[in-house]
Amino acid sequence: MSTRYRTEAINDDGGTGVSRVTGGLEVAVSNPLSPDADLSRSNPEQLLALAWATCLDATLQAIVKGAQRTRVRVEVELHDSPERGGYEFHVTAFVAAEGRTLGETDELVAAAHDRCPISRLLQGAATVGIRAEDWAS
Repeated sequence: MSTRYRTEAINDDGGTGVSRVTGGLEVAVSNPLSPDADLSRSNPEQLLALAWATCLDATLQAIVKGAQRTRVRVEVELHDSPERGGYEFHVTAFVAAEGRTLGETDELVAAAHDRCPISRLLQGAATVGIRAEDWAS
């Protein structure tokens, strides 16, 4: 299997500082749980939501071949993890497709979730969900 694309991200500041893509984007980050959190900076929760929403909607567009509009909204919550200690993400993607019924959108969701690389990474996790919703929502 050949590599189609490769990138690298580095963080050496922890939850407050800068995360960067080698040779590219730099993102100022802040821990949202910190009492002095700088909410103008990004955090891992936001970056996960952004990455999955982008990847999943691009996959949807590849499936429908741009024939209709689709929308993905991803919610990421940070919860205590009593069994393992620390924290865990609870992530839900909400998918809408213009002009499709909920049943039709459910079929589209299943196809996209099976094909999207980030969905594949997240599949099977107990704290991850994906649901169809009405376009008007």
